[in-house]
Amino acid sequence: ERAGNAPLSSVIGILHDQLKAETGINEFEITKVSKIVETYSGIRIPVNKPVIGENVFTQTSGVHADGDSKDKLYYNNLLPERFGRRRKYALGKQSGKATIRKNLEEFGLSLSPDSIDKITQRVIELGDKKENVTTEDLPFIIADVLGNDTSDYKIFIKNYSLSLSYGLKPSASVQIEIDGNLYQETSSGDGQYDAFMKALRIIYENLNKELPNLIDYQVSIPPGGKTDALVETIITWNLNGKEFKTKGLDADQTESAIKATEKMLNIVENSELKIGTNGKSEIIIDNQASHIL
Repeated sequence: ERAGNAPLSSVIGILHDQLKAETGINEFEITKVSKIVETYSGIRIPVNKPVIGENVFTQTSGVHADGDSKDKLYYNNLLPERFGRRRKYALGKQSGKATIRKNLEEFGLSLSPDSIDKITQRVIELGDKKENVTTEDLPFIIADVLGNDTSDYKIFIKNYSLSLSYGLKPSASVQIEIDGNLYQETSSGDGQYDAFMKALRIIYENLNKELPNLIDYQVSIPPGGKTDALVETIITWNLNGKEFKTKGLDADQTESAIKATEKMLNIVENSELKIGTNGKSEIIIDNQASHIL
C-alpha cells in the first residue's frame, strides 16, 4: 500500500517487546499468514524482510553458529520459534566447524572432529564455486568426502581444458600425473566428457595401459535443487567383464564426472577387481575385499 502503513510483522515485535503491550495477535502464525498473502497477491516477500523474510533467521558466519552452541552467546528476544520459524545455518565459504555441526544435527548425525574438518574444507571449496550450498547438499558432500581417501592415489588429473563452441565438436586437453610423470593429450568428442575420455584413452594406449569401458552414467541433484545445485555423478565401469562404480561430486556436472573418473583410474591402478561370492563386484586391496560405490 502507499498509505504509509507499517508492516504488522515489524510492528508486532515492538508492541510486545518494547512497549510491553498486550494484543490479540498470535505471533506464531504471522509467517504463515504472510506466506498466504504472498501467494494470493503475487508479490514476493523480500528475503531480508524483518521477521518473515527467508534469510532473516539464517546465520552465514561460523562465528555465530559457534556462539549459538556456547549457551546462546548472541541471544536476543527475537527468537525464530516465536514466529513459527527455525534458525538456519548457511553453508558456504564462510562456514566453520560449528556451522557443519549445526547442520549435521538436522540429520541426527554426529561425526568425528577429523571428519568435520574434512567436510568443512569441502563446503568452503564448493562455496567458492556456487552461490549457495544447501542443507540438502550436505548428505552428498558427506558421502563424497568420507568415501574419498586420496592418500594412496598414484594417478592425478592435474589439468584439463574443455571447449564447447556452437557448430564445432567439443574438444578436451588433458594432463595427468602417473607415478610423478606427466602425460598430456588432446582429442575431440560428441560431448565435453566424451572428448575428455578420448584424450585420456590416447594417453593410456600410448602407455600400453588398459582402461575400463563406461557402461552407465547416472546424474542426480538434491531434492528441490536448482540450476546451481551440486551434482552427484555415479559411473559404472566394466573391466574384463567385471563391473564396479565410482562417484564424483561437484557444482559442475562435467567436473563431477571427471572426479569419478580419477577415482576409477586409481582403483584400477591400485587394486585387483573380481566378482564376489554374492555376485557383486569387489575390489581386492591388500587381500581384503571392499565394495565400491
